[in-house]
Amino acid sequence: MKAICLYFQIHQPFRLKNYRFFDIGNDHYYYDDFANDDIITRIAERSYMPAARTLLEMIRDNGKKFKVAFSISGTALEQFEQYVPEFIDVLKELASTGCVEFLSETYAHSLSSLVDPDEFIEQVQVHDEKIEQMFGQKPKVFRNTELIYNDDIAAMVASMGFKGAITEGAKHILGWKSPNYLYKSAAAPKLKLLLKNSKLSDDISFRFSNPDWAAYPLTADKYIGWISNLPEEEQLINLFMNFETLGELQPRETGIFEFMKALPRFAMENGILFMTPSEVVSKMRAVGELSVLHPISWADEARDTSAWMGNIMQDEAVHKLYSVGERVRMCDDRRLKQDWYYLQASDHFFYMSTKHADDGSVHSHYSPYDSPYAAFTNYMNVLSDFMTRVEEQYPSEIGNEELNSLLLTIRNQEKEIEALNREVTLLHTNIDKDLTGDFAPVAAEVKAEPEAEPEKKPAKKAPAKKAATKKAPSKKATAKKTAAKK
Repeated sequence: MKAICLYFQIHQPFRLKNYRFFDIGNDHYYYDDFANDDIITRIAERSYMPAARTLLEMIRDNGKKFKVAFSISGTALEQFEQYVPEFIDVLKELASTGCVEFLSETYAHSLSSLVDPDEFIEQVQVHDEKIEQMFGQKPKVFRNTELIYNDDIAAMVASMGFKGAITEGAKHILGWKSPNYLYKSAAAPKLKLLLKNSKLSDDISFRFSNPDWAAYPLTADKYIGWISNLPEEEQLINLFMNFETLGELQPRETGIFEFMKALPRFAMENGILFMTPSEVVSKMRAVGELSVLHPISWADEARDTSAWMGNIMQDEAVHKLYSVGERVRMCDDRRLKQDWYYLQASDHFFYMSTKHADDGSVHSHYSPYDSPYAAFTNYMNVLSDFMTRVEEQYPSEIGNEELNSLLLTIRNQEKEIEALNREVTLLHTNIDKDLTGDFAPVAAEVKAEPEAEPEKKPAKKAPAKKAATKKAPSKKATAKKTAAKK
């Protein structure tokens, strides 16, 4: 029996003001509130609200056999609370059905997993606390920013207690293998991997309303028929897309909502189930291991991280930002920490991409800037002001790189001290074992004996006995001398 896992990503970065419109060094508010309000409200009206109500209707109409998962960044939730609180209410209603699962991810939709492991772990914890507080669910399956994944990230995710993670079914990783199975990580064998089926996901996200597409128009029975005709042993199909696909990328006029509503009926007719990620992880067995040495993602043709860290500008911006991470985590300034999260959104670096062809057109379509260089200039001006504020909070006489090197040395020394402490503890344990073993009678005697006067100590009697043993040979020697004289 086949199963479909349907996932939607919801993330919206805080749009930065143009640096020309605020006084660097005096005005520390970096965000274009008008643009943020306009964008999130417009998308919510055209997409998020009607799409969420459609999903709610699908769950009720199909006897709760339709299930779906959401991955929502913490910063997106903050925007909804601020601009579209009614969408939060609909999400809570979806959560109450028991058919909607909320996934774990980084709070700021950040690249911290690639640059700053401490920040990555902290953000995941903060994000999951917010999800639990708002929707009453503790996330069990992890999904990283833009599906970024490799073996190192797998080890960190597994160490945080997650049993499953979602990533891209990248062809250069799978080779001849199919993404339509449950796998496990080679670096953390207890972590199961759910791989996105790019072709079937993009059929809805990008090709659904394209009249030049050979399969146009796409209907629900045709789509489910493709899934049903997959090899019988391929039992898991992961469909992952942006939530704004429903109503924004594919407008209502294309028939996208009617298409979605019809999916569960045709799926049930073909014996296909809808499952949540945690159900898949708990009920299905992994068929093999996957090792991913270099980071992969769901972006661009290469399916790597070059969309955010593929040129000098992006590398400079990313590493400059995270160079102050240690100091920001030590501060208790709420406003500074909020800016720290908002400046980490991966979109800021996505706008700096200098790719061309199809990849380049995607980047320019989403960017609010005239060019990647304008995006870089604006971001670095904002970042410069932010770093000045960090310096004022936690001044340093040495550079950021030297500071990070020093902090790394301190952490290494702490580990060495811990290792030495363990050795000392082990040594004490061995000594205690010896005392309770061959030397037990002596130890007992020493402990039982009361304090004695100095002259009565056994240590002073020992020399006296030795002196007595030396007198005997001197008598024999005297007797021999007497006999010799006679």
